[in-house]
Amino acid sequence: MAHEQMLLGSQVPSPCFVIDMDRLRHNAAILASVQERTGARVLLALKSYACWKTFSILSRAFEGPLWGTCASSVDEARLGREEFGGEVHAFAAAWTEDEVRELTTIADSIVFNSVRQWRTFRPLVEQSSRPIEVGLRINPEHSEGTVPMYDPCSPGSRLGIRRRHLPDDIMKEGISGLHFHTLCEQNSDAFARTAHAVEEHFAPFLEQCRWINVGGGHHITRDDYDLDLLCSTLTHLAQRWDAQIYVEPGEAVALNAGVLVATVLDITEADMPLVQLDISAACHTPDVLEMPYRPNIIYEHGDGLKMATDPEQGTYRCRLGGKSCLAGDVLGEYGFAAPLRIGQRLLLQDMAIYSMVKTTTFNGLRLPSIGLVDGSTGEDVFTLLHVFGYEDFKMRLA
Repeated sequence: MAHEQMLLGSQVPSPCFVIDMDRLRHNAAILASVQERTGARVLLALKSYACWKTFSILSRAFEGPLWGTCASSVDEARLGREEFGGEVHAFAAAWTEDEVRELTTIADSIVFNSVRQWRTFRPLVEQSSRPIEVGLRINPEHSEGTVPMYDPCSPGSRLGIRRRHLPDDIMKEGISGLHFHTLCEQNSDAFARTAHAVEEHFAPFLEQCRWINVGGGHHITRDDYDLDLLCSTLTHLAQRWDAQIYVEPGEAVALNAGVLVATVLDITEADMPLVQLDISAACHTPDVLEMPYRPNIIYEHGDGLKMATDPEQGTYRCRLGGKSCLAGDVLGEYGFAAPLRIGQRLLLQDMAIYSMVKTTTFNGLRLPSIGLVDGSTGEDVFTLLHVFGYEDFKMRLA
């Protein structure tokens, strides 16, 4: 973000997720260029980013470029319909009858994870008063993921239909498209290899598709991302199979577009200084424990800003921990240029994606506030959108 100095000041509450509107616009412009070059339609994956008060700069229904949203639940689909506009695509590993019934009033496309689910709910879909595109998720059994938990094609994955389980004539049963997803935070070379594997194993089905959804995990807005290879691969798929191509990145939409403001509450000692923050890895940044990964951290030092380093490289080595009672509620070990002090603020980088949608109130810890910073007028302006309180904790446990 370009607004770090302001966010470290007292104007912003702590803890607080802060979305950088300038960076969102930057990412949206890159995604718009991909659409212009290829004719593909980009959808926002709400599972990664769902700060709906920023949708006006992302959606074609307002001033943005994206065609719509993809949802993993009925509630995400409803949010996309009500707040984003455009097309609403929905996929889940399994749907209930009530969910499908509700989706037929919301979604433009429903993707099923098995032939059985489609055949079970086909009457409901076909009875809908709205036209609905129906797709199946396929599993190309081509793994590009490096972390098994986030690899949709790992051995034994429950996601997608393998070629041997796909009836040869299934497309005649009302299926108009196929969906596949193999990537996680990866460059376009991984996508190109995946596309080749899909074409090799599913060509007879691709020939009958009106649309093909190539899923998410494309790190399109990353500085080193190969946009040319992405665009050539998308164009190839569209031309070879005469199909509309959909891409549904989540991270790429809000990559590097948000921080989590945190404050040092206490410092104790063990094998190294133990710094207790007013956030929780378990509650507020769960991917730190699940992936796992160490978020980059910016802090004030002297008259400027510095990035925390690996612990071996810093003058002051410490372990950053969270507020919950979970023993493993630890963000990681870091190196700083000088000892941290109680009351000092830290900015955890790239927290707009996944962290915001995964937060919990374990231990009754309050969720971080949510705000925006916008420099489009030439001066940084912070807007506080929401502050969470006791009722948010209480009512989810009624």
